[in-house]
Amino acid sequence: MARLTVEELLAKRAGPLGLKLLTDQATTESEISSSEVGSPGLVLAGFDQRFASTRLQILGETEIAYLTSRSEDERREAILRLLGLNVPVIILTKGLEPPSGLISAANGRGIPVVSTTLKTGEFYSTIKPFLEAHFAPSTYIHGSLADVYGVGLLFVGRSGIGKSECVLDLVERGHRLVADDQVHVTRRSGDVLIGKGSEVLGFHMEIRGVGIIDIQSLFGIRAVRLQKRIEVVVQLEDWDEATNVERVGLEEEPTEILGVEIPLVRVPLNPGKNITVIAEVVSMNHLQKFAGRHAAEHFNQRLIERMRTKAQTETYLEEDYE
Repeated sequence: MARLTVEELLAKRAGPLGLKLLTDQATTESEISSSEVGSPGLVLAGFDQRFASTRLQILGETEIAYLTSRSEDERREAILRLLGLNVPVIILTKGLEPPSGLISAANGRGIPVVSTTLKTGEFYSTIKPFLEAHFAPSTYIHGSLADVYGVGLLFVGRSGIGKSECVLDLVERGHRLVADDQVHVTRRSGDVLIGKGSEVLGFHMEIRGVGIIDIQSLFGIRAVRLQKRIEVVVQLEDWDEATNVERVGLEEEPTEILGVEIPLVRVPLNPGKNITVIAEVVSMNHLQKFAGRHAAEHFNQRLIERMRTKAQTETYLEEDYE
């Protein structure tokens, strides 16, 4: 499972979120283990049942106003109750001043208190995408990912079958490389799979017989993109006459990545086959299905209707004795 310490959060997002540590540096070793963000709410008033203590906790104007309106003993009790739940970090929004006793009590518990210049709503909407991306389920897949007509095609297959060469040809035809060899896939909300390349490999590609090439340097910035949603998996396979290959397209085969089902297209390779054009057709066909037109089903319906009409005509002629 991914881990995120408050120290890492500050290092990565202090600038964009306007974060400032108010407690001792030692408290930044605290770990955030959830992508959810919460507010203590009724915990400050004494009701702590069903409280999600693993969430990052926000104190906004309402919470601060409540604490400052309490007597010193009530405020201390509320603060100790919240800290006693071992929350990972407390965020004060709008640069608000911490209530009396909060910082010293947090230092004693080893819980970091951080201030942000953002308003509560702004902080929620800004921190959530970062936390969701950090804690999203992820995996690495051996393959090549390309943006073809706006559709993310993930090419997979045995080593040396021609995945990189296919994507290289697509790039030369004006499409875009996302990742080659190692594709880092993360699952985002809404069952969306996002693929991107390795930070080490960048937009480099290995072409057997040529070596390592830099796609961005050779073809320019328009030939690459940092990440792309994976929408279709294209399985490149060796040609085998004994293998039953789908020829009509009525039976769609899904595959699963990180628990998400996406379409799988198997493409057997033999000498002379133009896999680049086929990849473009796969992309356009996917867009057409997304728009509500399934070519194979439409053809099948036309064929059935034609046979029904022909049968009715033949029946009529057989019964016509004039």
